[in-house]
Amino acid sequence: MEEKEPQLVRGLGAWDAGLLTIGSVLGTGIFITTGDIARVLPHPGLILFVWVLGGVFTLAGALTYAELGGMFPRAGGQYQYLKEAYGIFWGFLFGWGAFWVIMTGGIAALAVGFGQYFGAFIPFFSTDNVLFSLPLGFTTWNLNGGQLAGAIAILFLTFINYLGLKEGAGVQNIVTLIKIASILGLAFLGLLVEAKVKPALTSGVPGGSLIGAIGVALIAVLWSYDGWYGATNVAGEMRRPERDLPLGLIGGTIAVTILYTLMNFVYVRALSVEEMAATGRVGETAASALFGPIGGRIITAAVLISAFGCISSTILYAARIYFPMAQDGVFFPALARIHPRYRTPSTSIIAQGIWACLLTFSGTYEQLYTFVVFVVIVFHLATGIAVFVLRRKRPDAHRPYRTWGYPVVPVIFILSSFLLVANTLLEKPVQSLIGVFILALGIPAYYWWKKTSQKTT
Repeated sequence: MEEKEPQLVRGLGAWDAGLLTIGSVLGTGIFITTGDIARVLPHPGLILFVWVLGGVFTLAGALTYAELGGMFPRAGGQYQYLKEAYGIFWGFLFGWGAFWVIMTGGIAALAVGFGQYFGAFIPFFSTDNVLFSLPLGFTTWNLNGGQLAGAIAILFLTFINYLGLKEGAGVQNIVTLIKIASILGLAFLGLLVEAKVKPALTSGVPGGSLIGAIGVALIAVLWSYDGWYGATNVAGEMRRPERDLPLGLIGGTIAVTILYTLMNFVYVRALSVEEMAATGRVGETAASALFGPIGGRIITAAVLISAFGCISSTILYAARIYFPMAQDGVFFPALARIHPRYRTPSTSIIAQGIWACLLTFSGTYEQLYTFVVFVVIVFHLATGIAVFVLRRKRPDAHRPYRTWGYPVVPVIFILSSFLLVANTLLEKPVQSLIGVFILALGIPAYYWWKKTSQKTT
């Protein structure tokens, strides 16, 4: 009797999907971004407003992706949606960018951020501690303690996810619950103590263009919400994806919006707009103002946990993108392997972990990610439009969940994505074109894999 090929385990529920959504968003942004926003939108009431508005736009995205996830409850998320709407070539381009830069570069950035804060507790892992230097022509490559700590975090979480879905999701859920508890605790205590500043929440912005300022601030806010779509990549491992994915996406997004709003309300009670604008670590500065030096240490620990949890969730969901690409014959064939015992896309997880570590050590991930920011947003825009494309192409297809508020809600998401696309192209035209070039490098690879896979079938 022929042995069946091992399959992924459908072991996740709505609770797991919700925590994965929250964990994928809650990184370091909430502890930093408000300072950037205060520099362009100098008014506490409007600072709170743009965080809520960003949550509304993100919720529109979650409602939109939920329909696509219900239609195609398979591993891969955006790869599957783009493939079904526009053809496999467009799904491949997304996956190509995800493996080489988008997801692995994001993991590397989170890992180095984790290392920077970890060094505050253990000096050996400080970014100031250079462990190794290697002269390379006109430059010198340095390995510091922060990079080492980040790489160790990646390898540890890669190993956990390799061992099984239950193990990977279990660690991710525990860390996310700790993150939620720490933010709720800080917000609760921050609202209990006497305000250092009495924010004027209703007066207007003095001078300048209000709409323009809100637009610029909103772009920073939307990047802090990035990662909300992570659960779509693990739909192939959900027990009831037609129910669990919409609940997880929508519930998780609402929860993040509430947490972000609470934290920012604490910030505007702790610091003036000028003080927020003057700091690069608004969370730490606000906590120190409210609770003294110990508050800053608490925030440092909270950021450390948040970064670690975000690495965990990204490793879990991102590895599910390359796996179906390999199954479709348009990526490294080995990445299609499912571990016979652990029932995980084991080779995909390992390859992602190794490349993310190399990017962490290279110190070039920031530049790479800057280059592909433009194409990342274009893919979100294309995925939002895919709802309309598929309703026209496949009007009778089974849709266990249909986007609430259609067509208005998807249009809101598409417009917010277009705002990001236009701003990125305007602000960083050279980087945007380089990003398109990096993506274009995948075109010959695509046709080579297609040709190779046709020969073996």
